[in-house]
Amino acid sequence: MLKLILIGLAAIIVVFLIVAAFQPADFRVTRSATIAAPPEAIFAQINSLHQWNEWSPFAKLDPNMKNTFSGPPEGVGASQAWVGNSKAGEGRMTIVESVPNERVAMKLDFIKPFAGTNDVEFTLKPEGNQTTVSWSMSGEKNFMAKAIGLVMDCDKMCGGMFEEGLANLRSVVERPATSPVTAL
Repeated sequence: MLKLILIGLAAIIVVFLIVAAFQPADFRVTRSATIAAPPEAIFAQINSLHQWNEWSPFAKLDPNMKNTFSGPPEGVGASQAWVGNSKAGEGRMTIVESVPNERVAMKLDFIKPFAGTNDVEFTLKPEGNQTTVSWSMSGEKNFMAKAIGLVMDCDKMCGGMFEEGLANLRSVVERPATSPVTAL
């Protein structure tokens, strides 16, 4: 009886490994939102990594996260490294392409909890007095990522964070400007 249980368990593991091995080698997660603001206002938030903590849901994963900025304050070469708790992990993102009011592309390197390199892209498309913002992340999956993908939905998990981030970005950009107080 024990021998049959062990053979059955081994068969399940082999099937799991075979199914994992045949999963797609790459992934792409994309979410979009329409924001009542011109592309310039949105681009300023995305193109400066110093602005990210105001709207990025990833910044809220660890209120004590340590951020280090390097390179120019915005645009190509601007970089942010972070070290946080187990939810935030550790990594670095660097702007690799910046087309004013149209597109920002980044290289995203994760160190912890899992090492990996992904491409991130924001595209801005004006539509009348609004702008459609698309946030996407793509990359290659190693065997471990393929296996994890069988039990965890990366699109749902990351996509939910992107949706939250786009909603936060909308709140920041659509917020009415405060006028300075004048003394009488």
